[in-house]
Amino acid sequence: MFIEPHISGEKRGWIEVICGCMFSGKTEELIRRMKRATIANLKTEIFKPAIDNRYHELNVVSHDENFIVSQPVTNSKTILLMAQEMNVIGIDEAQFFDDGLVQVCEQLALNGIRVIIAGLDMDYLGKPFGPIPQLLAIADYITKLHAICVHCGNIASRSYRKTKQKGQVVIGELDIYEPRCRVCYEKGDDV
Repeated sequence: MFIEPHISGEKRGWIEVICGCMFSGKTEELIRRMKRATIANLKTEIFKPAIDNRYHELNVVSHDENFIVSQPVTNSKTILLMAQEMNVIGIDEAQFFDDGLVQVCEQLALNGIRVIIAGLDMDYLGKPFGPIPQLLAIADYITKLHAICVHCGNIASRSYRKTKQKGQVVIGELDIYEPRCRVCYEKGDDV
């Protein structure tokens, strides 16, 4: 369970990473934390990669249709420019951002901003995805979420791609991906 640190006097920032496979609730948790910050009257802004328009062009939307208004951006440096007056910054689908996101998040935290990042830790091949491994290394707080394997019901930590499309980035939902445990993931199409 995440516990928000007590801050007294000096403005201090930190980095939180919410990671896991597809359908594990990463975006839901990001939205929850951002809404709590808004209730606390903190200045907040949430960003998402412009390429992720599965549910909505502007909003960050979870699979169960919770949403929060966001700023779609094409690169990480834009976040740094737009976040200067904020107390809390959210970043969804962080795996789709450039590697500069690591330095951007570090700078935001040094500027006294709480940075909450959500993203896939592994791609469909089970390999580390985008800037997430480096963000995990510099994070002050890490939350790893799991889905439920659609084949056996155990906890799922992998995102299995059901199509033969190549390339690391293929935007999709249940039509293309499903959550699987380690064993069912390794069985591939033979499940």
